[in-house]
Amino acid sequence: QVHLVESGGGLVQPGGSLRLSCVAPRAIFSVFSPLVVGWFRQAPGKERELVASISTDRTTNYVDSVKGRFTISRDNSRKTVWLRMSNLKPEDTAVYYCNVLTTTNQPKNTWGQGTQVTVSS
Repeated sequence: QVHLVESGGGLVQPGGSLRLSCVAPRAIFSVFSPLVVGWFRQAPGKERELVASISTDRTTNYVDSVKGRFTISRDNSRKTVWLRMSNLKPEDTAVYYCNVLTTTNQPKNTWGQGTQVTVSS
């Protein structure tokens, strides 16, 4: 499996922005570039949900609650997938994780530590 490391979380006020990074430090280009990668989040007391995904041809998908506010992108040469989050709301507070997706959008690998995003004034 491909090891992914998340970073970039923090405390931000409502309406603010953050950019999360998901890096595959040990993968080589030919292994990383074909992967479909998704960002998930898990809020306290709730199930983990897929919020955005990006395929090898950079086709993107978003859950309705983040459409127009979040943007997922990738740079295969840097083995990195980003999640740009704008106009953040308190309900976006969660631990954010990235993972490789199967053909049915299920997480493929064991979970990493994630990165905490807290939206609060």
